[in-house]
Amino acid sequence: MPNAPEDPRAGSAAPDPVAPVHHREDLDPRRSSRDRSWPPVPEALPSVVIDNHCHLDFADGEEGLSIAEHVARAAEAGIAAQITIGSDREAALWTARLVGAQDCPPSLRGGVAVHPNEAALHARGHDHEGRELIGLDDALAEIDSLVRGPGMVVVGETGLDWFRTSKKDEQARSAQIDSFRHHIALAKETGLPMQIHDRDAHADVLEVLDADGAPERTVLHCFSGDVEFARECVARGFYLSFAGNVTFKNAQKLRDALADVGLGRVMVETDAPFLTPVPYRGRPNSSYLIPHTMATIAEVTGTDLGAACERIAATTREVYGWPAA
Repeated sequence: MPNAPEDPRAGSAAPDPVAPVHHREDLDPRRSSRDRSWPPVPEALPSVVIDNHCHLDFADGEEGLSIAEHVARAAEAGIAAQITIGSDREAALWTARLVGAQDCPPSLRGGVAVHPNEAALHARGHDHEGRELIGLDDALAEIDSLVRGPGMVVVGETGLDWFRTSKKDEQARSAQIDSFRHHIALAKETGLPMQIHDRDAHADVLEVLDADGAPERTVLHCFSGDVEFARECVARGFYLSFAGNVTFKNAQKLRDALADVGLGRVMVETDAPFLTPVPYRGRPNSSYLIPHTMATIAEVTGTDLGAACERIAATTREVYGWPAA
């Protein structure tokens, strides 16, 4: 039997949920050369939306923002709620502790999963620095327990990534697929929606979902495909979540896909602290910058900004069953 995961509401021996456990600099090749100042809070949206995917377990910026500051700035910009995602073991435990705490801001909810690249590392038994990791079965068992805890509204992010993990590595490829299938079954068992991480793996993601049967509410987090892939996803009843990269100059294929499918099954996210929207690309990101992404979504779909916000907010509430209008 795998060891039971640490209780996210346990006593003082557990890590402080307020302090992030990761830093964007650890994953950003530009590191200290980038502008780390926080962009200004934009004008508030005419109608509130929900950031359905961010990573509050990551710190960023010259001065790190507290959870309360992230929430306050989001509210100031018209972001009514946030779903923070823990996608490695440390982040999953942190997320469960944060959203399960009695003093958690009421506008925060969470989701946890074994990220596909993490699945490959757990199968190998160690991380890139050689530090020992628990096996994949044990990591998945922890997720099974954590996602059933208070404040959890989604299984994710799971899926396939052939960009950072080579598809030619048989052990890594099998681990990602096995992990993905486990999360599909978990989402069905719990009745929760599922968020998919798909990087350079469109056809294989659809193949696994078609073979196993997708959960009723399946979300392509940070949608990265073209018009054809968007049509395939929407035809299957999936939802597409667009992040700040839809504003990038080199992301015309994303805007074409969005324009083609329209707002019917679309949501908005930050993937913060990553993918900061134009005009602040490369600087720290937080939910309060969604108005820049929403402006692009409204423009691309030929929709009034207020109407676009209302439609996306309604879809997000429908998918996650939270928060109430």
